[in-house]
Amino acid sequence: MQDITGSVAAIVRDSGISAGTVHVFNIGSTGAIGTIEFEPGLQEDLPMIFDRLMPPSREYGHERAWHDGNGHSHLQATTLGPSISVPVDEGAPVLGTWQQIFHLECDIKPRQREIVVTVTGE
Repeated sequence: MQDITGSVAAIVRDSGISAGTVHVFNIGSTGAIGTIEFEPGLQEDLPMIFDRLMPPSREYGHERAWHDGNGHSHLQATTLGPSISVPVDEGAPVLGTWQQIFHLECDIKPRQREIVVTVTGE
């Protein structure tokens, strides 16, 4: 899990857009994008609660096709979703004081991910 707020804010700033929307999208079926108060307790809690709700198991239907042990990873990522859109005002993403944009890799092994950030507006 990583905080990508600073990178997204820099892209928005460099775009020159003062008002509009920034869309953040993870390419890949086991990664997710969201917002959270990015602090150590929640960094631990979010993956833990997903492992409780959708635990690693060889019983998922995905295993019958691929036998790769990550059926739960796909379900976890789908639950959060691959993208978010955030309003932009005065050249910056509009986020709450304790709200950061994060990327969460749900797969069972490390992955290199590409995150596409699209800024629209005026």
